[in-house]
Amino acid sequence: MRSSARRMSLAAFSALAATTLFTAPAGATVFEQGISVQDAYVAHDGAVTLSGKYHCEQASPMGAMQIKATLAQEGNGRLSIGAEQLVCDGQERRWVANAPGAFVNVHRGHAVVTAELQEVRLSGLMPRSVTTVAQDTKDVEVRAH
Repeated sequence: MRSSARRMSLAAFSALAATTLFTAPAGATVFEQGISVQDAYVAHDGAVTLSGKYHCEQASPMGAMQIKATLAQEGNGRLSIGAEQLVCDGQERRWVANAPGAFVNVHRGHAVVTAELQEVRLSGLMPRSVTTVAQDTKDVEVRAH
């Protein structure tokens, strides 16, 4: 039985599509990412410092990595701030996020801090999507700094 050239092309295309579908591209996000919350401080002027550790691999070629840290205290609402520039080389590193005291209502005492390691996928210069690839939530004592 002879197969037509069209059927052969379709079979080859289907095999290629299946291979592409089930193999991750070299620049895809590696989900060996991690983040942890360690400390929370408030200064006399109200400035807040949150910190912890993270490790990540390089984001996809069309993306970037960022850390979003959120502090919640009863009666004071929530404060979300970003950390400084990340280095994603697989090594464990320290992250620090700072918020100036103006307009911040954080005091010493109990708080819940959530840190998220996020991959931002870009479309040109604009973010297309944000995916949390690692997260840690911890009860902490906000201490004087």
